Amino acid sequence: MRASSRLRYVVTAVILLVAIVVARYLWNDNMYSPWTRDGRVKADVINIAADVSGIVTSVAVRDNQLVHKGDLLFTIDKSRYANTLAQTEAELASQQADKTMRSREAARRAGLDSSIVTSENRETAASLSSMAGARYLAVLAARDTARLNLERTEVRAPVDGYVTNLRVYVGDYASAGSAKLAVIDSNSFYVFGYFEETKLPYLAVNDPVEVRMLDGQATLTGHIESISRGITDRDAATGRELLADVNPTFNWVRLAQRVPVRVRLDKLPEGRMLVAGTTCTVVVKAASSAGG
Repeated sequence: MRASSRLRYVVTAVILLVAIVVARYLWNDNMYSPWTRDGRVKADVINIAADVSGIVTSVAVRDNQLVHKGDLLFTIDKSRYANTLAQTEAELASQQADKTMRSREAARRAGLDSSIVTSENRETAASLSSMAGARYLAVLAARDTARLNLERTEVRAPVDGYVTNLRVYVGDYASAGSAKLAVIDSNSFYVFGYFEETKLPYLAVNDPVEVRMLDGQATLTGHIESISRGITDRDAATGRELLADVNPTFNWVRLAQRVPVRVRLDKLPEGRMLVAGTTCTVVVKAASSAGG
């Protein structure tokens, strides 16, 4: 019985020791190893707005459609802008004729003898010629602007990507600068990992990274591109006298703040679909020298 009791004590002690070692390992792995489950897939989202105002006459895309740079997205009514261009071209022709006439008149008077034309008349002719040239340049600029506005009635994709949040339909009035849809740049996907501040000593720019998506597909590889140098201090506010308004309460349980770390993806597998905003696990494979 004594041997049996001694054996039970030994087994219990061994189990307790193993539990302590495993618990310590898990604690250190969670607190200090460079990984986080708080990762987000990001991408550049471009808000598309018309540069000119008018009635939408056609919409050439559907929501979530893949488009390429230069593809037509939607069209604004061209009539008003075509008429403006025709008007400015007519004004340009008129100013061209006036400019030519004034230039010839100034040249003729400059060539006449002073007994026929006074110096004042020469200066007046030269001044009128310069003014005609200036008016011509002003109308030329207006013509170029009218031509540009007519071209901008066709709203085109600025990058390769996916149409999202499509909110424009035939018959809508599109105001200049008011976004009607967004395009997610298909070549701009990256990852933000939000690491606890206790893990920052183990991170360095260019460290290799594994990105494990929750969809269970193949792990993506990348590297740390940059580490944020600031986050918001929620307890720091400014009072009415522009003095610090410090929260008088303090929580004894202090939670580590999370710092955004930007990860550049090395390469996307063919046919792999990424969705901006989805979650992932970010694991840094090689810690910096500061982390040992």
